[in-house]
Amino acid sequence: MTQEPADGRVARRRRSREPLGAAAGGRVEYPRMGYLPGRHPRKLSRGTKAPLPAAVLSQAVYNSEFGHLFRSDCLQVLPLVRAASIDTVFADPPFNLGKDYGKRIDDRRSESDYIDWCKAWLSHCVRVLRPGGSLFVYNLPKWNILLGAFLAQEQMEFRHWISIEMSACLPIPGRLHPSHYGLLYFTKGKPTTFRRIRTPIAKCRHCGGEIKDYGGHRAAMNPKGVTLKDVWSDIPPVRHWKFKSKSRRANALSTKILERVIEMSTVPGDVVLDPFGGSGTTFVVCERKRRYWIGVEIGSCAQIVERLTTGSIEFHSNEDYVED
Repeated sequence: MTQEPADGRVARRRRSREPLGAAAGGRVEYPRMGYLPGRHPRKLSRGTKAPLPAAVLSQAVYNSEFGHLFRSDCLQVLPLVRAASIDTVFADPPFNLGKDYGKRIDDRRSESDYIDWCKAWLSHCVRVLRPGGSLFVYNLPKWNILLGAFLAQEQMEFRHWISIEMSACLPIPGRLHPSHYGLLYFTKGKPTTFRRIRTPIAKCRHCGGEIKDYGGHRAAMNPKGVTLKDVWSDIPPVRHWKFKSKSRRANALSTKILERVIEMSTVPGDVVLDPFGGSGTTFVVCERKRRYWIGVEIGSCAQIVERLTTGSIEFHSNEDYVED
């Protein structure tokens, strides 16, 4: 197995027969499901610029035509990804709220330990991005303020703080009512890909009439819709079972978020990395949009594999228009 240091050189070390993640959490138990890894996507496994050495691919718990899924700590997989080989990184880490995600996930770190941990995996995410690549980090505003400052120190270029409106959070005494998650959007220099997304002109759900008159300039507006803003108030919550696995109690992201991230920052054939696979939303969107992907999940991968292989979980409705 090869491991690539930060300077880009490839160092040889003795091949281990242990699965990725075994050293950090003892024996790794892969999901007992009736699947076998498929063929390796050519984009991810061939040539000197492929993101992952061939020896690493054999340790994936699932392979598809477009991607690889590893059950491991992301800090064990990310060092194996070659520098400057990824087009977009999307990261949705645990928020350190003390939730129970299983024995292998620590969501009760001290504040300083949590930030140091985030900086460790973010440093690898910056390293593996191609020049012009995009990095998205989905987290609470409290953490994203600090993580954004760190990314600026790493010479990443700030693009947007995207506010994703939420309505399920309860008021907190002595504070304003929290009503959004933060989605940091940074690039490694000038973005190689930025595709304009247009959203439908808002209409009243009761009468069907348009809500705004746009200052009398409605006739001059693009018929495909308005340019996507950095406040996303049209993201539906993932509540109904048709949008998430019945065997996974943790929160899941709407496919609409990932469709926007992927359409905005990549084109078909690009490579997307998600170090916190969760429910697998990133991967199913990549499959549909024909993007290659590399995914890591430290917890059970059974629900992700089921979602990828059965297609039983539906996508949220999305009327966005993407300009080429």
